[in-house]
Amino acid sequence: MNARSTLWRTQLAMALFWLAALGALYLAMDRWLQPAAVTVQADGSLQLSRHRDGHFYADGSINGQPVRFLVDTGATAIAVTDALAEAAGLQGGREATFSTANGERPGRLVRADTVSVGPLTVRRLTVGTGYTGDTPQSALLGQNFLKQFEVRMAGDVMVIRSP
Repeated sequence: MNARSTLWRTQLAMALFWLAALGALYLAMDRWLQPAAVTVQADGSLQLSRHRDGHFYADGSINGQPVRFLVDTGATAIAVTDALAEAAGLQGGREATFSTANGERPGRLVRADTVSVGPLTVRRLTVGTGYTGDTPQSALLGQNFLKQFEVRMAGDVMVIRSP
């Protein structure tokens, strides 16, 4: 084996090592940055832990379609992306203009058959479309859902329970 071949193999091994190391680091960071899972307590209440970004997140569904909710106590209603609205069969409704922290946005007001977070479900809620979330499955969980329950915050924990 000549020196050139040895050098090439060494460089290839180093490149493969660094690619593997960066891939492992990416996967570890991706997992670390995910919001904590919602914990369902024995009494059926939900316990959410504050995420590193200061918000509370909860996985749920709208008309059976999986969704990642950002709990927004300042939002009047649930808001979903157009892609999620289409996937959940949220059709029709009426046109609306929403005032958001990022300015006004056009969208529609539609009716969802079911909105669920863990064991908590509300039927026939108004949902606004046109939300621009981080992913197509992103949504805001607003007051029209939250007001159906008792919501308490203590430090970095939010508890949502049936009244």
